[in-house]
Amino acid sequence: MEETKLRENKMGVLPIPKLLISMSLPMMISMLVQALYNVVDSVFVAQISEDALTAVSLAFPVQNLMIAIAAGTGVGINALISRYLGMKQFETANKVARNGIFLGIASFLVFALLGAGAAHAFFGFQTDNQTIVNYGTTYMRIISIFSIGIFLQVTFERLMQSTGKTIYNMITQGTGAIINIVLDPILIFGLFGFPRLEVAGAAIATIIGQLVALTMSFYFNHAKNKELDIRMRGFRPDKQIISQIYAIGVPSIIMQSIGSIMVFGMNKILMMFSSTATAVFGVYFKLQSFVFMPVFGLNNGMIPIVAYNYGAGHKKRILDTIKLSVGIAVGIMLIGLLIFQLVPGELLRLFDASDHMLEIGIPALRIISLSFIFAGYCIIIGSVFQALGNGVYSLIVSVARQLLIILPVAYTFAMVFGLHMVWWAIPIAEIASVILSTLLFKRINRLKIKPLDEK
Repeated sequence: MEETKLRENKMGVLPIPKLLISMSLPMMISMLVQALYNVVDSVFVAQISEDALTAVSLAFPVQNLMIAIAAGTGVGINALISRYLGMKQFETANKVARNGIFLGIASFLVFALLGAGAAHAFFGFQTDNQTIVNYGTTYMRIISIFSIGIFLQVTFERLMQSTGKTIYNMITQGTGAIINIVLDPILIFGLFGFPRLEVAGAAIATIIGQLVALTMSFYFNHAKNKELDIRMRGFRPDKQIISQIYAIGVPSIIMQSIGSIMVFGMNKILMMFSSTATAVFGVYFKLQSFVFMPVFGLNNGMIPIVAYNYGAGHKKRILDTIKLSVGIAVGIMLIGLLIFQLVPGELLRLFDASDHMLEIGIPALRIISLSFIFAGYCIIIGSVFQALGNGVYSLIVSVARQLLIILPVAYTFAMVFGLHMVWWAIPIAEIASVILSTLLFKRINRLKIKPLDEK
């Protein structure tokens, strides 16, 4: 009976527009809520001081690295489970799920140790401003030592995505984000009898939100996700399964980790001018999440559809999913571009921007947002590579964009022209990404998609 249900998984039979929307819309909404709490977090921190905002901005590469490892491993888990379900290899799909949970726990332990021991040195390397160092060290230690929430939350959410039950992820992520938003002002400013914790309060609010979301996603997997058996009794790590997960996931991990390196490098370049320039870059990353997060939600709905139908050999469904996803992503990005071009000052004032911050930030947001024109297409195509088991293609594009173009161009422009030209490195890199992504997609289409026989 259970096997019959699995054979009729909606990813192989529903019309693509209805399927993509039904799987992606809940994730897009939950990602928007996630973006909201990221922004609210920094809005409240900015009310402490610009140094506090800078400290949180400098901590972003570490947070991004944790998310990179959690989400990248999740990409491998998601794509592999969906593929094995498409191939009707149900017990192997269960093994992937259990090993994915094990990897989430192992990743948490590594970051807990690193956060406890290396936080102060990390900030001391970036600035000699002791206020920023102290704020940043406190923030980083809390989010690292208690990172079990983010790692296992993402893992359990990917298990739900791999079977098409994304509506529950909207509930878990939305609830965690709302709790974070509510707790932020209470813990940061010491409302309702709570002590004033400032930056530490922002970190604790984030951790509590993540732990609540983890608890809910664990419950939903046990109660609602009947297509997978994740009971860990008698579990032993399976080297072959883990290698398969990372064969898909490691390129994604490296790709997103490169983002941490890029942000760290850009922060060092911008600190040559002022801490305000670094704060502007940090604010940009918070604001752009409103544009990028819905596209990532679309991605999360698209990947299991492409992976499932690749496993099932449905060529037309794969291509239809890719075309529709690109169209939606580009549309979202164009809306984001319009907002950043028309009201950059209003966006910056959300963070109590000083006149100096506005002077730097308004042209910066307008220049950087030009990259949105190309970014939607590149994000979708990169995820197609991952869904088809060619995550290394995404890695190639990411390395070229962030390490070979953005940082060298930004540094050169900083040395030759000054701060106002540094921001142009990002649109230039995105144009190169479009060209490279297109060339690699033509190759994977020829080698993997076209040979499929329609079933």
